[in-house]
Amino acid sequence: MVLGIRKRIQNHLAERRLSKIRLVSKDGRCNINIGNVKYNNRFAFFADFWTSFVETRWHFVFCVFVTSYTLSWFIFSLVWYWLAKNNGDLLWQNPPQDHTPCAWNVNGLTTCFLFSLETQTTIGYGVRAVTPQCPGAVTLIIIQAIFGALIECLMCGAVLAKISLPKKRAKTITFSDEAVICQKKDFLCLMFRVANLRKTLMIGSQIYGKLFRTTVKPDGETIIMDQINIDFLVDAGKDSLFFVCPLTLYHVIDKASPFFDMTKDTLRQQEFELVVFMDSRAESTSHTCQVRTSFIPQEILWGYSFQPIISRDKEGKYRVDFSNFSKMSPVATAHCAHCFHTGGHHFHSDNGLDNPGFQVIDIDE
Repeated sequence: MVLGIRKRIQNHLAERRLSKIRLVSKDGRCNINIGNVKYNNRFAFFADFWTSFVETRWHFVFCVFVTSYTLSWFIFSLVWYWLAKNNGDLLWQNPPQDHTPCAWNVNGLTTCFLFSLETQTTIGYGVRAVTPQCPGAVTLIIIQAIFGALIECLMCGAVLAKISLPKKRAKTITFSDEAVICQKKDFLCLMFRVANLRKTLMIGSQIYGKLFRTTVKPDGETIIMDQINIDFLVDAGKDSLFFVCPLTLYHVIDKASPFFDMTKDTLRQQEFELVVFMDSRAESTSHTCQVRTSFIPQEILWGYSFQPIISRDKEGKYRVDFSNFSKMSPVATAHCAHCFHTGGHHFHSDNGLDNPGFQVIDIDE
Protein backbone atom coordinates (compact mmCIF):
# COMPACT_ATOMS: atom_id res chain seq x y z
CA MET A 1 0.00 0.00 0.00
CA VAL A 2 2.83 2.37 0.86
CA LEU A 3 4.52 1.58 -2.45
CA GLY A 4 1.29 2.28 -4.32
CA ILE A 5 0.86 5.66 -2.62
CA ARG A 6 4.49 6.53 -3.31
CA LYS A 7 4.10 5.60 -6.96
CA ARG A 8 0.98 7.76 -7.32
CA ILE A 9 2.79 10.69 -5.73
CA GLN A 10 5.72 10.25 -8.09
CA ASN A 11 3.40 10.10 -11.09
CA HIS A 12 1.60 13.24 -9.92
CA LEU A 13 4.88 15.12 -9.49
CA ALA A 14 6.04 13.95 -12.91
CA GLU A 15 2.82 15.21 -14.51
CA ARG A 16 3.20 18.59 -12.82
CA ARG A 17 6.80 18.84 -13.98
CA LEU A 18 5.81 18.06 -17.56
CA SER A 19 2.92 20.54 -17.46
CA LYS A 20 5.26 23.36 -16.47
CA ILE A 21 7.50 22.90 -19.49
CA ARG A 22 4.62 22.83 -21.99
CA LEU A 23 3.68 25.72 -24.19
CA VAL A 24 0.20 24.23 -24.71
CA SER A 25 -1.41 21.93 -22.15
CA LYS A 26 -3.22 18.75 -23.10
CA ASP A 27 -6.57 20.53 -22.84
CA GLY A 28 -5.45 23.38 -25.12
CA ARG A 29 -4.59 26.14 -22.65
CA CYS A 30 -1.49 28.21 -23.42
CA ASN A 31 1.14 28.24 -20.68
CA ILE A 32 2.60 31.70 -21.17
CA ASN A 33 2.97 34.79 -19.01
CA ILE A 34 2.64 38.30 -20.46
CA GLY A 35 4.65 40.95 -18.64
CA ASN A 36 5.96 44.49 -18.99
CA VAL A 37 2.92 45.65 -20.92
CA LYS A 38 2.92 49.39 -21.55
CA TYR A 39 0.49 51.32 -19.39
CA ASN A 40 -1.39 52.77 -22.37
CA ASN A 41 -2.00 49.33 -23.84
CA ARG A 42 -3.93 48.25 -20.75
CA PHE A 43 -6.78 50.57 -21.73
CA ALA A 44 -7.32 48.44 -24.83
CA PHE A 45 -9.03 45.87 -22.58
CA PHE A 46 -11.51 48.54 -21.45
CA ALA A 47 -12.06 49.72 -25.02
CA ASP A 48 -12.95 46.16 -25.98
CA PHE A 49 -15.29 45.89 -23.01
CA TRP A 50 -17.61 43.28 -24.53
CA THR A 51 -14.89 40.71 -25.20
CA SER A 52 -13.31 41.30 -21.79
CA PHE A 53 -16.67 40.85 -20.07
CA VAL A 54 -17.60 37.67 -21.95
CA GLU A 55 -14.20 36.09 -21.24
CA THR A 56 -14.39 36.71 -17.47
CA ARG A 57 -15.29 33.96 -15.01
CA TRP A 58 -18.87 33.12 -14.16
CA HIS A 59 -18.74 34.41 -10.58
CA PHE A 60 -17.71 37.85 -11.85
CA VAL A 61 -20.50 37.85 -14.44
CA PHE A 62 -22.99 36.90 -11.72
CA CYS A 63 -21.74 39.72 -9.48
CA VAL A 64 -22.09 42.23 -12.34
CA PHE A 65 -25.56 40.86 -13.09
CA VAL A 66 -26.80 41.35 -9.51
CA THR A 67 -25.00 44.65 -9.00
CA SER A 68 -26.28 46.26 -12.21
CA TYR A 69 -29.92 45.62 -11.34
CA THR A 70 -29.70 46.43 -7.64
CA LEU A 71 -27.66 49.58 -8.17
CA SER A 72 -29.94 50.88 -10.92
CA TRP A 73 -33.01 50.31 -8.72
CA PHE A 74 -31.40 52.19 -5.84
CA ILE A 75 -30.16 55.10 -7.97
CA PHE A 76 -33.57 55.62 -9.55
CA SER A 77 -35.20 55.32 -6.12
CA LEU A 78 -33.12 58.32 -5.02
CA VAL A 79 -34.31 60.25 -8.05
CA TRP A 80 -37.92 59.33 -7.23
CA TYR A 81 -37.33 60.40 -3.64
CA TRP A 82 -35.96 63.75 -4.81
CA LEU A 83 -38.94 64.22 -7.12
CA ALA A 84 -41.39 63.35 -4.34
CA LYS A 85 -39.64 65.75 -1.93
CA ASN A 86 -39.84 68.63 -4.39
CA ASN A 87 -43.52 67.95 -4.86
CA GLY A 88 -44.18 67.66 -1.12
CA ASP A 89 -45.30 64.02 -1.23
CA LEU A 90 -43.27 62.65 1.70
CA LEU A 91 -44.99 61.79 4.99
CA TRP A 92 -42.73 63.97 7.08
CA GLN A 93 -43.74 66.94 4.91
CA ASN A 94 -47.39 66.50 6.06
CA PRO A 95 -49.09 66.98 2.66
CA PRO A 96 -52.73 68.26 2.78
CA GLN A 97 -55.70 66.02 2.17
CA ASP A 98 -56.38 67.37 -1.34
CA HIS A 99 -52.69 67.09 -2.38
CA THR A 100 -52.00 65.27 -5.67
CA PRO A 101 -48.67 63.38 -5.50
CA CYS A 102 -46.39 62.55 -8.43
CA ALA A 103 -46.96 58.84 -7.69
CA TRP A 104 -49.58 57.26 -5.48
CA ASN A 105 -48.29 55.60 -2.26
CA VAL A 106 -44.72 56.79 -2.91
CA ASN A 107 -44.06 58.77 0.27
CA GLY A 108 -40.72 57.48 1.65
CA LEU A 109 -37.36 56.06 0.67
CA THR A 110 -38.55 52.47 1.04
CA THR A 111 -41.64 53.02 -1.09
CA CYS A 112 -39.49 54.87 -3.62
CA PHE A 113 -37.21 51.85 -3.89
CA LEU A 114 -40.16 49.48 -4.28
CA PHE A 115 -41.69 51.71 -6.95
CA SER A 116 -38.35 51.88 -8.79
CA LEU A 117 -38.08 48.07 -8.72
CA GLU A 118 -41.67 47.62 -9.92
CA THR A 119 -41.19 50.14 -12.72
CA GLN A 120 -37.95 48.69 -14.08
CA THR A 121 -39.09 45.06 -13.83
CA THR A 122 -42.64 45.90 -15.05
CA ILE A 123 -44.17 44.06 -12.11
CA GLY A 124 -46.92 46.58 -11.31
CA TYR A 125 -48.70 45.40 -8.14
CA GLY A 126 -51.35 48.10 -8.55
CA VAL A 127 -50.87 50.02 -5.28
CA ARG A 128 -48.31 52.46 -6.71
CA ALA A 129 -48.75 54.39 -9.96
CA VAL A 130 -47.70 57.65 -11.61
CA THR A 131 -50.23 60.48 -11.75
CA PRO A 132 -50.59 62.53 -14.95
CA GLN A 133 -50.41 65.82 -12.99
CA CYS A 134 -46.62 65.53 -12.57
CA PRO A 135 -44.68 65.89 -15.88
CA GLY A 136 -41.39 65.13 -14.16
CA ALA A 137 -42.65 61.72 -13.01
CA VAL A 138 -43.85 60.86 -16.53
CA THR A 139 -40.45 61.77 -17.96
CA LEU A 140 -38.60 59.83 -15.26
CA ILE A 141 -40.65 56.64 -15.75
CA ILE A 142 -39.90 56.73 -19.50
CA ILE A 143 -36.17 57.14 -18.84
CA GLN A 144 -36.10 54.31 -16.31
CA ALA A 145 -38.04 51.97 -18.62
CA ILE A 146 -35.57 52.58 -21.45
CA PHE A 147 -32.57 52.21 -19.15
CA GLY A 148 -33.95 48.97 -17.69
CA ALA A 149 -34.45 47.55 -21.19
CA LEU A 150 -30.83 48.35 -22.05
CA ILE A 151 -29.58 46.54 -18.93
CA GLU A 152 -31.70 43.48 -19.73
CA CYS A 153 -30.40 43.36 -23.32
CA LEU A 154 -26.80 43.65 -22.14
CA MET A 155 -27.06 41.04 -19.40
CA CYS A 156 -29.06 38.54 -21.46
CA GLY A 157 -26.67 38.95 -24.39
CA ALA A 158 -23.63 38.47 -22.18
CA VAL A 159 -25.01 35.33 -20.52
CA LEU A 160 -26.09 33.88 -23.87
CA ALA A 161 -22.72 34.67 -25.48
CA LYS A 162 -20.85 33.14 -22.56
CA ILE A 163 -22.95 29.98 -22.63
CA SER A 164 -22.53 29.55 -26.39
CA LEU A 165 -18.79 30.22 -26.58
CA PRO A 166 -17.16 28.11 -29.31
CA LYS A 167 -14.61 26.78 -26.82
CA LYS A 168 -17.46 24.99 -25.02
CA ARG A 169 -18.08 22.97 -28.18
CA ALA A 170 -14.34 22.33 -28.41
CA LYS A 171 -14.46 20.41 -25.12
CA THR A 172 -16.26 17.59 -26.90
CA ILE A 173 -13.28 17.12 -29.25
CA THR A 174 -10.66 14.82 -27.75
CA PHE A 175 -7.20 13.70 -28.80
CA SER A 176 -5.31 10.56 -27.91
CA ASP A 177 -3.04 10.82 -24.89
CA GLU A 178 0.04 9.74 -26.83
CA ALA A 179 1.24 9.74 -30.41
CA VAL A 180 2.96 6.77 -32.04
CA ILE A 181 5.58 6.21 -34.72
CA CYS A 182 5.21 3.11 -36.87
CA GLN A 183 4.93 2.00 -40.46
CA LYS A 184 1.75 2.85 -42.37
CA LYS A 185 1.58 1.24 -45.78
CA ASP A 186 4.93 2.13 -47.38
CA PHE A 187 5.79 5.07 -45.12
CA LEU A 188 7.16 5.64 -41.63
CA CYS A 189 4.63 7.89 -39.94
CA LEU A 190 3.89 9.73 -36.72
CA MET A 191 0.23 9.22 -35.86
CA PHE A 192 -2.35 10.31 -33.31
CA ARG A 193 -6.11 10.06 -32.95
CA VAL A 194 -8.84 12.66 -32.71
CA ALA A 195 -12.54 12.06 -32.04
CA ASN A 196 -15.79 14.01 -31.94
CA LEU A 197 -17.85 12.97 -28.91
CA ARG A 198 -21.09 14.39 -30.33
CA LYS A 199 -23.15 13.05 -33.20
CA THR A 200 -23.40 16.50 -34.79
CA LEU A 201 -20.63 17.00 -37.33
CA MET A 202 -17.79 19.47 -37.38
CA ILE A 203 -17.81 21.07 -40.83
CA GLY A 204 -14.70 22.08 -42.76
CA SER A 205 -12.28 20.56 -40.26
CA GLN A 206 -8.60 21.15 -40.92
CA ILE A 207 -5.78 19.77 -38.76
CA TYR A 208 -2.22 21.00 -38.81
CA GLY A 209 0.72 21.10 -36.44
CA LYS A 210 3.59 23.27 -35.28
CA LEU A 211 6.85 21.91 -33.89
CA PHE A 212 8.29 24.25 -31.25
CA ARG A 213 11.91 23.87 -30.25
CA THR A 214 14.93 25.95 -29.36
CA THR A 215 17.50 26.15 -32.15
CA VAL A 216 20.97 27.68 -32.32
CA LYS A 217 22.08 29.24 -35.59
CA PRO A 218 25.64 28.86 -36.91
CA ASP A 219 26.38 32.45 -35.87
CA GLY A 220 25.47 31.60 -32.25
CA GLU A 221 22.02 33.20 -32.18
CA THR A 222 19.53 31.26 -30.06
CA ILE A 223 15.92 31.17 -31.25
CA ILE A 224 13.43 30.24 -28.56
CA MET A 225 10.19 28.63 -29.77
CA ASP A 226 11.37 28.21 -33.33
CA GLN A 227 8.32 27.03 -35.30
CA ILE A 228 8.28 24.34 -37.99
CA ASN A 229 5.14 23.46 -39.93
CA ILE A 230 3.97 19.86 -39.63
CA ASP A 231 1.41 18.53 -42.12
CA PHE A 232 -1.00 15.79 -41.12
CA LEU A 233 -2.95 13.60 -43.50
CA VAL A 234 -5.72 11.03 -43.51
CA ASP A 235 -6.30 8.46 -46.20
CA ALA A 236 -8.69 10.84 -47.99
CA GLY A 237 -6.37 13.86 -47.86
CA LYS A 238 -5.86 16.70 -45.42
CA ASP A 239 -8.61 19.23 -46.20
CA SER A 240 -12.30 19.18 -45.22
CA LEU A 241 -12.20 16.06 -43.08
CA PHE A 242 -15.37 13.98 -42.81
CA PHE A 243 -15.38 14.04 -39.04
CA VAL A 244 -18.18 11.56 -38.35
CA CYS A 245 -16.04 9.01 -36.52
CA PRO A 246 -12.62 9.00 -34.80
CA LEU A 247 -9.80 9.68 -37.23
CA THR A 248 -6.19 8.61 -37.17
CA LEU A 249 -4.02 11.33 -38.65
CA TYR A 250 -0.45 10.73 -39.69
CA HIS A 251 2.62 12.72 -40.61
CA VAL A 252 4.98 11.11 -43.12
CA ILE A 253 8.55 11.08 -41.79
CA ASP A 254 10.54 11.76 -44.95
CA LYS A 255 13.75 13.68 -45.52
CA ALA A 256 11.91 16.98 -45.20
CA SER A 257 10.45 16.04 -41.82
CA PRO A 258 12.10 17.32 -38.60
CA PHE A 259 11.72 13.79 -37.19
CA PHE A 260 13.92 12.27 -39.91
CA ASP A 261 17.15 12.51 -37.89
CA MET A 262 15.60 11.09 -34.73
CA THR A 263 15.81 7.46 -33.66
CA LYS A 264 14.05 5.38 -31.05
CA ASP A 265 16.99 5.81 -28.67
CA THR A 266 17.37 9.57 -29.16
CA LEU A 267 13.69 10.56 -29.28
CA ARG A 268 13.31 10.87 -25.51
CA GLN A 269 16.47 13.00 -25.35
CA GLN A 270 15.08 15.65 -27.70
CA GLU A 271 13.58 18.93 -26.49
CA PHE A 272 10.58 19.90 -28.55
CA GLU A 273 6.81 20.21 -28.35
CA LEU A 274 4.45 19.19 -31.12
CA VAL A 275 1.33 21.37 -30.95
CA VAL A 276 -1.66 20.15 -32.96
CA PHE A 277 -4.47 22.48 -34.04
CA MET A 278 -7.89 21.66 -35.42
CA ASP A 279 -9.97 24.45 -36.96
CA SER A 280 -13.59 23.59 -37.70
CA ARG A 281 -17.15 24.90 -37.64
CA ALA A 282 -19.98 23.44 -35.59
CA GLU A 283 -22.87 22.14 -37.68
CA SER A 284 -25.60 23.17 -35.23
CA THR A 285 -24.44 26.73 -34.45
CA SER A 286 -22.03 27.55 -37.34
CA HIS A 287 -19.56 28.84 -34.76
CA THR A 288 -15.90 28.48 -35.67
CA CYS A 289 -13.74 26.93 -32.98
CA GLN A 290 -10.16 25.78 -32.58
CA VAL A 291 -9.06 22.77 -30.55
CA ARG A 292 -5.45 22.39 -29.43
CA THR A 293 -3.28 19.80 -27.78
CA SER A 294 0.42 19.02 -27.59
CA PHE A 295 2.81 16.09 -27.48
CA ILE A 296 6.26 16.15 -25.92
CA PRO A 297 8.95 13.49 -26.58
CA GLN A 298 7.84 11.47 -23.53
CA GLU A 299 4.37 11.14 -25.10
CA ILE A 300 5.52 9.84 -28.51
CA LEU A 301 5.98 6.06 -28.53
CA TRP A 302 8.22 4.54 -31.19
CA GLY A 303 7.22 1.12 -32.47
CA TYR A 304 3.55 1.15 -31.47
CA SER A 305 0.27 1.37 -33.35
CA PHE A 306 -3.28 2.16 -32.23
CA GLN A 307 -5.74 -0.63 -31.68
CA PRO A 308 -8.86 -0.69 -33.88
CA ILE A 309 -11.94 0.95 -32.39
CA ILE A 310 -14.52 0.84 -35.22
CA SER A 311 -16.59 -2.29 -35.83
CA ARG A 312 -20.07 -3.29 -36.97
CA ASP A 313 -22.74 -4.83 -34.78
CA LYS A 314 -25.30 -7.49 -35.68
CA GLU A 315 -27.72 -4.87 -36.97
CA GLY A 316 -25.16 -3.56 -39.44
CA LYS A 317 -24.53 -0.28 -37.63
CA TYR A 318 -21.06 1.08 -37.08
CA ARG A 319 -19.90 1.01 -33.48
CA VAL A 320 -17.07 3.03 -31.93
CA ASP A 321 -15.41 1.51 -28.87
CA PHE A 322 -13.78 4.40 -27.03
CA SER A 323 -12.17 2.05 -24.52
CA ASN A 324 -9.51 1.42 -27.18
CA PHE A 325 -9.20 5.06 -28.20
CA SER A 326 -5.75 5.56 -26.63
CA LYS A 327 -4.70 1.92 -26.40
CA MET A 328 -1.66 0.84 -28.38
CA SER A 329 0.09 -2.38 -29.23
CA PRO A 330 3.77 -2.86 -30.16
CA VAL A 331 4.61 -3.54 -33.80
CA ALA A 332 7.84 -4.22 -35.67
CA THR A 333 9.19 -0.83 -36.72
CA ALA A 334 12.42 0.43 -38.18
CA HIS A 335 14.81 1.74 -35.55
CA CYS A 336 15.26 5.04 -37.38
CA ALA A 337 14.04 6.84 -40.48
CA HIS A 338 17.41 6.40 -42.19
CA CYS A 339 17.10 2.62 -41.81
CA PHE A 340 13.57 2.64 -43.15
CA HIS A 341 14.36 4.66 -46.29
CA THR A 342 17.66 2.93 -47.08
CA GLY A 343 16.12 -0.51 -46.82
CA GLY A 344 18.25 -1.65 -43.90
CA HIS A 345 16.97 -4.40 -41.63
CA HIS A 346 17.31 -2.57 -38.36
CA PHE A 347 13.82 -3.29 -37.06
CA HIS A 348 12.75 -2.76 -33.49
CA SER A 349 9.96 -4.61 -31.73
CA ASP A 350 9.01 -4.64 -28.07
CA ASN A 351 6.87 -7.76 -28.33
CA GLY A 352 9.50 -10.10 -29.72
CA LEU A 353 8.09 -10.45 -33.24
CA ASP A 354 10.32 -12.10 -35.79
CA ASN A 355 11.96 -9.90 -38.35
CA PRO A 356 10.53 -10.93 -41.71
CA GLY A 357 13.55 -9.52 -43.51
CA PHE A 358 16.09 -11.62 -41.62
CA GLN A 359 17.96 -14.16 -43.73
CA VAL A 360 19.72 -17.23 -42.36
CA ILE A 361 23.07 -18.03 -43.98
CA ASP A 362 25.61 -20.73 -43.29
CA ILE A 363 29.10 -19.69 -42.22
CA ASP A 364 31.95 -22.09 -42.83
CA GLU A 365 34.37 -22.47 -40.03
